[in-house]
Amino acid sequence: MSVRNALVLLLSTSALLFLAGCGGNGATITNPVAPPSGAFSANSLNGTYVFSVAGADFSGAPLAIVGTLTANGSGGITGGAVDINDAQITPVANVPVGSGSYNVSVDGRGRATLNLSNSRFASTLLLDFVLSSSSHGLVIELDTNGSGSGTLDLQTAGATPTGTYAFSLSGADFSGSPWATVGNFSISGTSLAGLDDLNEGGLVAFSDPLSGTFQLGPSSTPGTTLSAGSFNGTFDVFAIDATHLKFIEMDSTAILSGDAFSQTSAALPTGTLAFTLGGDLGSNPFSAGGFMTMNGTSVTGSEDDVVGATVSSSSAPGTFGATFTAAGTGRFTLGSFTTFVGGTTYAAYPSSGGLLLLEIDSSGITTGAAFAQSSPIPALASGQGYGMNLSGINAAALGTPVEVDDIAEFTANNGTLTAGIIDENYTGAPAPNFDVGLVNGMYGAIDSNGRFGVSAQAGQNNSNTTTLNGGFTLTLYAVDGTTFPFIEVDGGQVATGVVVLQNSSAANPALAHAQMFVPQPFIHAHVVRQKKN
Repeated sequence: MSVRNALVLLLSTSALLFLAGCGGNGATITNPVAPPSGAFSANSLNGTYVFSVAGADFSGAPLAIVGTLTANGSGGITGGAVDINDAQITPVANVPVGSGSYNVSVDGRGRATLNLSNSRFASTLLLDFVLSSSSHGLVIELDTNGSGSGTLDLQTAGATPTGTYAFSLSGADFSGSPWATVGNFSISGTSLAGLDDLNEGGLVAFSDPLSGTFQLGPSSTPGTTLSAGSFNGTFDVFAIDATHLKFIEMDSTAILSGDAFSQTSAALPTGTLAFTLGGDLGSNPFSAGGFMTMNGTSVTGSEDDVVGATVSSSSAPGTFGATFTAAGTGRFTLGSFTTFVGGTTYAAYPSSGGLLLLEIDSSGITTGAAFAQSSPIPALASGQGYGMNLSGINAAALGTPVEVDDIAEFTANNGTLTAGIIDENYTGAPAPNFDVGLVNGMYGAIDSNGRFGVSAQAGQNNSNTTTLNGGFTLTLYAVDGTTFPFIEVDGGQVATGVVVLQNSSAANPALAHAQMFVPQPFIHAHVVRQKKN
């Protein structure tokens, strides 16, 4: 047994105490066990979908891709358009998808090969995904051009954006400095106006008036602009539906991408919210997750956190307090934190996708979201299939920090994970790992807050194939029974992600939680390199 495998086994063994106590390849996917909620097939991907991935290219430079693909329901890709912003090339907008193919296995995992016309980035793009329904999925890039994570959503034809939206965009500038912005805007014809908060590597501007123009894409000449006191950018915008938009920056200033969700209410959510955060705390990669409860003008909560290789809690989370104030139409600030590991002040914008969060102090740069928790608190349902996306940074396996992105699927079965499979890509990987079996998987009882642990080892009986971290140990935070955001807590990686309930026959968006914002972890900023001349 190698030292790394021994370490993974030790971490997994330690995790069992927590679980018990806190309750570039087109190969066909083979998984003999279907989720009990329904059998997925090629027909589960049928129509035009908006997808996004954000991470790092093959050399570690920041990378964002947003596009559409049209699937014919029987394994063929018949069209689409892709925008690519890579720090090493001039942004490429509206690249046609000439053709392609895809497959979907019975467990909802699949791969799509997109053949790109006239792209300076690559001639093909390989996406690896897991479906939560025929309308929604989680996705990573699974080729040697780069590695990144994102989402896959069925597009509503003829959607017309209108009204007020809250947005969250993240990435890096061309010098490699991490960069994120949150805000809101109202659309009036081809104009927009609102508020913006920005954090560029700890340099902060907050509550700036925002103005600009709005043009729905995709377009070869993107025409949406956002302009604030310290922030200007040109973006292409893809509509998933009238309430959910995808943004990607298409100029040579920065590589930002993310989501905008309808902001139908300017009020802060009440009750208990599950949250996750990711980014930089000082010079260390950082993640945190937990719960916050809004009490009039104050906040109380509990938190797990990971700073570098240090995991703060393995059995019981820390507690914290804070205050919140209204700071503009549809904007709030969370501050005066006590015993909270992370930022001291956050901008918060409520939206249909969750409460969008950005650190706006000088101690670091973290982004994330919080989601209203349903009652009674839901747990994993035994006998059901779940999809998973994990994205973060691995600083130890290769001796240098690398972006790492995983797609997985498993079935919950009375405290154990069965029929689990994981695919992984990472920056500079000679070839992605795919169809790696998950073994010794288990999950603990959920506690009174909605917190529980999940762990598994990655390996196959007939090969030495595994993931960089040899598996995972996660702390999950229950939201509504269909979505479980998490942070990784095994000390091998700093990562965040989400587990989603699968339903292959789901037609009701509520079953697939179409509106949940999946934060792009900010920690890939540690592996970026400057733009080449």
